[in-house]
Amino acid sequence: LGIVPRFIHDLFQRLEKKKQTEPIDYQVLVSFLELYNEDLVDLLNPSKSKKCDVQIREDVNGNIYWAGVREEVCQTPEDLVKNLIKGSLGRTTGSTDMNSVSSRSHAIFSVILKQKPLQEQNEEQVIVSKFHFVDLAGSERLKRTNAQGDRAREGISINSGLLALGNVISALGDESRKSSHVPYRDSKLTRLLQDSLGGNSQTLMMACVSPSDTNFPETLSTLKYANRARNIKNKVVINQEFVGSSVQVNQLRSQVARLTMELQALK
Repeated sequence: LGIVPRFIHDLFQRLEKKKQTEPIDYQVLVSFLELYNEDLVDLLNPSKSKKCDVQIREDVNGNIYWAGVREEVCQTPEDLVKNLIKGSLGRTTGSTDMNSVSSRSHAIFSVILKQKPLQEQNEEQVIVSKFHFVDLAGSERLKRTNAQGDRAREGISINSGLLALGNVISALGDESRKSSHVPYRDSKLTRLLQDSLGGNSQTLMMACVSPSDTNFPETLSTLKYANRARNIKNKVVINQEFVGSSVQVNQLRSQVARLTMELQALK
């Protein structure tokens, strides 16, 4: 099993175990997005064309969300795995001199968990967690892949997104970033990952390298890329929503949580 299937089974096991000691209700939702040539593709909505109406938006509290994406409710681990397979089969691939089934896009498999304590109160508290599993297409050297036509354009788009991501990582890893601009808007990739990189999150980056000495330049570049990511440090707080409260009260609570996180980051 890979990382995502292991996570899926562990998630449901932990939720069922938690229900034995705490009276909670929970809901699990999933979405699957592909970023291909700067176009967003909803991999769980095959009825739509390659270009879909998904929009990257930001709420009043600075949280990033995706409007128009299809979210499937999953009752069991098998439901999540089915959506993972369904979306993976719809991803864009192509052949190059270095890989016959090369990924030509970036993909984000997102699992949203909502937990609600079962208690008799006028105000219901909902804890919201998001898990983003991001598969980045590998950086490409056109001379080595011998890509032409569509493959070359795809490679340029991939490298452009990775370059923008590298710039964001460098800005976030800089100790003086609190007073500097972080270029999230330079690419849809960095905009999609804004919360995961510099938001209220814990992030793990895995760098894939080749053991072959012929790939030494790519391996060195990847390791330097990952080393920059190590410098990013985030302070996280619990995401809570309140059902039954006024909109103004909800916004104030969210603002307090955001300011608390910023104060912790300054320590």
